[in-house]
Amino acid sequence: MEEMEVTSWLTLDAIKKSKSVESVETVGNLQTGHSMSVFCIIEEDFLELCYSDSAVNTIRRYEDRDEFDKALEERKEDDGEASHKDNGDKDYDEDEDEEEEEDIEEGFSVEDESETY
Repeated sequence: MEEMEVTSWLTLDAIKKSKSVESVETVGNLQTGHSMSVFCIIEEDFLELCYSDSAVNTIRRYEDRDEFDKALEERKEDDGEASHKDNGDKDYDEDEDEEEEEDIEEGFSVEDESETY
C-alpha cells in the first residue's frame, strides 16, 4: 500500500467525481462521525479516498484487489458496518419461548380477555 497526504477535500472530490472512477463503496459518514472512506477503482489502480475532519486526509493505493478488499472490510469493522455472523436465530428462539408461556394476571389469562369496548 502506498499513501499520500492531501490537504483539501476538493482534491478528493475531484478524483471521486471523475468519469473514469468506478466507485465501489463508501464507509463512514462525516455528518455522524469523524471520517469517511471512499473505495474506488481507476483503470488498474485500487484507491481509498480518506476524508477526515480530525486527522490528515489521504489517498491510499493498494497493490491488488485482495489487499483492497481486505482494507474495505477493516474500515467496515472500524466503523461498525461489518457483517455480523448469524448466531443460528438463538435470540429469536428465546423470544418464542417467552411468547409460548401464558401470561396470567389477577386470576385470568390475558389471552382470554375480550377486546370489545
